Amino acid sequence: MSNDQETPDAQVEETVVEQEAAAEANTAEVVEENHAEVGEHEYTLDELKKELEETKQKAHENWDKAVRTQAEMENLKRRTQKDLEDAHKFALTGFAKELLSVMDSLVLGLQAASGDSEEVTKFREGSELTIKQLEAAFSKFNIITVDPLGQPFSAEQHQAVLMQAVEGAEPNTVVNVFQKGYMLNGRLLRPAMVVVAKAAD
Repeated sequence: MSNDQETPDAQVEETVVEQEAAAEANTAEVVEENHAEVGEHEYTLDELKKELEETKQKAHENWDKAVRTQAEMENLKRRTQKDLEDAHKFALTGFAKELLSVMDSLVLGLQAASGDSEEVTKFREGSELTIKQLEAAFSKFNIITVDPLGQPFSAEQHQAVLMQAVEGAEPNTVVNVFQKGYMLNGRLLRPAMVVVAKAAD
């Protein structure tokens, strides 16, 4: 009977020892895990700092790209707007040039009509009226005549077909206009063909 009583005590004691040993082992394991976690945590902070710097750099690069892209879009918008305005302003260029040849023919016909007969007089009056109507249409669409007689020669608007010494005329002055020039909204459609005075020999 005494053996039977001792056995539970011994078992209890043994169990307690085992539990204490297990607790110590668990404690050691937890301490090791904590040390590992602390080391891991410190490593993660370093990595986070590095990633933060990289992210800042990328954000800065992306910001620069966005600013450049916006500037390019603004420039493209301005160019497109200007092209559109030019298209509206100068859409009549081809048509206006065709009308210039009609105007030239009328002027030449008027200059060639000489004589005092009734038919010639009527022809001249009709030609003059047609020329005035064409000039009014030109003015309505901002087609301006370039008639530089007596003005200084300008290479931008005039084409010199001849240079000659003319008494009483300043050198480099337009002394005769063979063919008038025209401008459309400030852009040259056709230069005036002129004779320019030169200094006497």
